[in-house]
Amino acid sequence: MLTIIGCGNLNRSDDAVGVIIVQRLQQFLKENSYQNIRAYDCGTGGMEVMFQARGSTELIIVDACSTGSEPGAIFKVPGSELEALPEPSYSLHDFRWDHALGAGRKIFKDDFPQTVTVFLIEAECLDLGLELSPKVKRAAEEVLGMLQDIIKSTRDE
Repeated sequence: MLTIIGCGNLNRSDDAVGVIIVQRLQQFLKENSYQNIRAYDCGTGGMEVMFQARGSTELIIVDACSTGSEPGAIFKVPGSELEALPEPSYSLHDFRWDHALGAGRKIFKDDFPQTVTVFLIEAECLDLGLELSPKVKRAAEEVLGMLQDIIKSTRDE
């Protein structure tokens, strides 16, 4: 089973890109019949990422990033390069999706996806706002197309 998870905050401009892509992907999945594909909007909840990924064989996470690269740049990164165990904390607000990858693998062992890919889109604006910047909007269309191609290729398997 392939699980695709979008992360981000819909109220922080380009930070919403992962959520917006997955919401559009959910509509695509409603209109087309694909077996063993799940798509979730997990917002900013790292714990939700961990639990939604459980039981999948493959996981794709989509999120915004802020690395200083050109806005709209797309990075496709193996999840193993990004997973991290969380620092001790008294708040689940500090538990991010990268922590979910490390903790999920440790807690769920073989019931956690071994294949993890992360698509990151460089943000231009992370201020309060409800719209994606033009460069990030174009990158979102490109990533959505890549994800649709991945989903379509599962039909051939």
